Amino acid sequence: MISNMAAVWFVISLALVEYFYFVMAVGAARGKHKIAAPAVTGNPDFERAYRVQMNTLEQLIIFVPSMICFATFVSERWAAILGLVFVIGRLMYGIGYSKAPEKRGWGFMVAAIPQLILLVGGLIYAGLAAYRGLA
Repeated sequence: MISNMAAVWFVISLALVEYFYFVMAVGAARGKHKIAAPAVTGNPDFERAYRVQMNTLEQLIIFVPSMICFATFVSERWAAILGLVFVIGRLMYGIGYSKAPEKRGWGFMVAAIPQLILLVGGLIYAGLAAYRGLA
């Protein structure tokens, strides 16, 4: 039987594919609006695509280790479910922000809540496991 860690790694991979899509969208916007590297300003459509990519990168540094920690110490299944909600939220964020910055809020919240659960849950249960190991 395959462990639920396969689902965890699948969702992490899905999040990375989503990020790669955002990277490619920035490249396409850079070409479309003739924004030469290393510039990151010059056209609002490009700047929104760039912020979606960069904000997602900023979130991934919290998301990936939190998800692995939560899966290890709390629940593989719930880590995968919460991770999938995060990926959906990031997609909502990207679509909303690409249209207008004020439309990014719902997507941000849909992604932030499971991310916070993964982070805090992993922290608490890893801490308890470490405490039990030291006692």
